[in-house]
Amino acid sequence: MQKIIIILVILFSYSSMRAKTIKSVPKPLRVAIDGMVHDHVNWILGRKIKGDIELVGIAEPNRQLAESYAKRYGFSMDLVYPSLQKLVEATKPEAVMAFNAVFDHIKTVEYCAPLGIHVMVEKPLAANLQQAEKMLALAKKHQVHLLTNYETTWYGSNEMAYSIFKTENRFGDIQKIHFHTGHQGPVEIGCKPEFLAWLTDPVLNGGGAIMDFGCYGANLSTWLLKGAEPESITAVVQHTKPKIYPKVDDDATIIMNYKNSQVIIEASWNWPYGRKDMEVYGITGQLICKDANQMVIQERDKKESQQVTAPALPTNRNDPFVYFAQVVRGEIKMAPFDLSSTENNIIVMRILEAAKQSAASGKTVSWAKQYPR
Repeated sequence: MQKIIIILVILFSYSSMRAKTIKSVPKPLRVAIDGMVHDHVNWILGRKIKGDIELVGIAEPNRQLAESYAKRYGFSMDLVYPSLQKLVEATKPEAVMAFNAVFDHIKTVEYCAPLGIHVMVEKPLAANLQQAEKMLALAKKHQVHLLTNYETTWYGSNEMAYSIFKTENRFGDIQKIHFHTGHQGPVEIGCKPEFLAWLTDPVLNGGGAIMDFGCYGANLSTWLLKGAEPESITAVVQHTKPKIYPKVDDDATIIMNYKNSQVIIEASWNWPYGRKDMEVYGITGQLICKDANQMVIQERDKKESQQVTAPALPTNRNDPFVYFAQVVRGEIKMAPFDLSSTENNIIVMRILEAAKQSAASGKTVSWAKQYPR
């Protein structure tokens, strides 16, 4: 009898522990896609099922475009709705990921925020500063998360650079940051017509290379400098290929002068190859993030540089969708000026707005005069 009681106690304990374990597993975040005209939509459609998100619907009025993606990735056209309103009414998503034109990001937020639906948009936050400010006001009013996704947010090399300079304070204060971002050009690398239609439009994208790739450096430098704002911005743009890109710039250089440092952003659709690299210079050393993983570290008193492979980000930070789900669930709290945060990305939009004004006028823009407190 005693043995039977012991066995029952063990079985009961095991069942209780198992029930608690099952109960503690969170349900997948119910997400929807707004638009398929951004080629980055491939990131979510081609993502392996991890159980952290559940795709409940796609809003895309271009049926032919949606069918081409359905054929490629094997999803049912029953997921596709002609508008965001019809999608939301039918599926009740908790969050929406916008893969529409940058100019249309505000429409996504205007519809979702009052309904308490969280939003993540592809970089940059908006096509212009006025839109960005309205989007932030809506997110704040309705207490929803509004994230901006950049490919470089998920680079282990950038995280290691931050750790070396900000956590370890290994090389002293940052003196200069230099970015090279871009590729051969969206036409040259084979972007789809639906993508090119808005990406090369000065209104729908807010500009050309200056917006498309200038935002990366603005985002990363704001993070590395912990939200510091530049004192002045000088920018020049070029139309190297006017026959291919008649309406927008295809090359931009932005110089941002801070109180004790400088940031140089070279954004281009004219590089001979795709690149997103960053050089960070401190007092006693420097580092180069060559890509997502490979780095070169040089200390002042050492003759040889060190070739380093940065570790991958932890599993709760290794892609935009798992991160988005964790933020919405309250499992991750974004710090001010984190790469995806609104605090960071409103500064990004102010930098880009000032850069466009500088390029248009041929004059340096004073930050204090442009954005008085």
